[in-house]
Amino acid sequence: MSQLQQVKNTHYPLGYWQKVTLSILLIALIILPFADIEIVNFDPFLELTRMVDGLMTPDFFATEYLFQAIIQTVNFAILGVCLGLILGTPLALIYQHPIISGCCAFLRAIHEIFWALLFLQIFGLSPLTGILAITIPFAATFARVFHDIINQSSDSPLESIDSRADIISRFTYGKIAQVMPQLMAYTRYRFECALRSSAVLGFIGMPTLGFYMETAFRQGHYSEGAALLIIFIALIGTIRYWCPPKLLGVYLVIACVTLIDIPNVDSSLLVRFISQDILPSALANASRLAEVQWSSLYTWFSTLISEQAIPGALATITLALLALAVSHIVTLNAHAMASKHLWPTPLTWLGQLILLIGRSVPEYILAFIFLMLLGPSMLPAVIALAIHNGCVIAYLTVKQSNSIAPQQMQMSKLNQFNYHIMPSIYPNMMALMFYRFEIIVRETAVFGILGIMTLGFYIDSNFSEIRYSNALVLITCTALLNVAIDILSRRLLKLPKTSQTSC
Repeated sequence: MSQLQQVKNTHYPLGYWQKVTLSILLIALIILPFADIEIVNFDPFLELTRMVDGLMTPDFFATEYLFQAIIQTVNFAILGVCLGLILGTPLALIYQHPIISGCCAFLRAIHEIFWALLFLQIFGLSPLTGILAITIPFAATFARVFHDIINQSSDSPLESIDSRADIISRFTYGKIAQVMPQLMAYTRYRFECALRSSAVLGFIGMPTLGFYMETAFRQGHYSEGAALLIIFIALIGTIRYWCPPKLLGVYLVIACVTLIDIPNVDSSLLVRFISQDILPSALANASRLAEVQWSSLYTWFSTLISEQAIPGALATITLALLALAVSHIVTLNAHAMASKHLWPTPLTWLGQLILLIGRSVPEYILAFIFLMLLGPSMLPAVIALAIHNGCVIAYLTVKQSNSIAPQQMQMSKLNQFNYHIMPSIYPNMMALMFYRFEIIVRETAVFGILGIMTLGFYIDSNFSEIRYSNALVLITCTALLNVAIDILSRRLLKLPKTSQTSC
């Protein structure tokens, strides 16, 4: 978030972003023939009709444990965010250390579902699995963002504090106090993200809304599934009303009281998982280093990389680049749809509602729905990623564009929008696009669990076949891919050395 503020305050020549935009679209056109984009379902319109009918007639009383599912969804999110704060805040103070920043970058690059699949082998369907799956990447994210926010704050308040004061007091009142609103705002945003992650964890068996949503859609009970989806969107959309920061402590206590029972953890399972299960057979069967069959280990690793990691990574990048291009198109249209510079207030509210729905539903849930509608291919994933990320970016840019006063000139609203508003916000829109690209890559890898041949497909297959060492290597490849994408995105966000160019 602080990175986005820095980008917003940086001037980029519009011509540079036009070149980047054309490059993205050109790359998408080049790789399109190599992508698995097709409609596999024989009668998608019949399925669409049933889904629309279910959406028009939602059944809010069909789910037997609805209230418990809502409570557990909120509980996982609150406990995950609170533990993430406890772990991430101290790390933010020492984040400048290369080892700390490198470890955090690696941890947050692994999706919550992959963390959950790992912990599932140790704790089973315990609440610990869901809470830890949210805590670890969120802690690394808090460390990064809080560090940036604190570093970008002014040092002038420190000058007004008595030099004899201890370092903790000087830091608390001179630094933390002035950025507390930004820290609280970002924490609330992460809580919204945690709710989405909590729901998605239901797709691997955790007792959240996602579990009942998946069951309803798979069984064709679209009225029940639509009701659950509406409840979840309402939960996200009203978060500012039912969870103000001052009540976070109260909700934390309630979460601890109402959390489902945590079964006893067998320490032997944890030891076995770390010392044997996640190790390749060449290492697990060797009691000493001298007994390791290095040729067998090399064959295993090279085969895994060539047959699973590389094909999975190529499919992941292909899907992510297509989703990035389509997200850009969705962003432009969604932003225009909700802009007050083009439409009267009632239509603007309708556009804002559409953006709320699009950004509230997690990409994974959207991909699951479109997968049932269109069949297993990259197409459902591209549509899901484009809708969610396009609505997120459009929502942020609409807030910026609505604050711009229109020029007092005799021209139509459309010309004002195209030649004054859009050039003003386009650099920030593109910066947000690259910020979201890292998230797109993370989500793209996870879509493999739905049957799309990305890295997540091979990871899920290895977990199913109890090949934990293979899965761990592929998860590491996923994290490294995300780190590389993040580095590339940050380089593209740097101000070009060339001078300003014309539009």
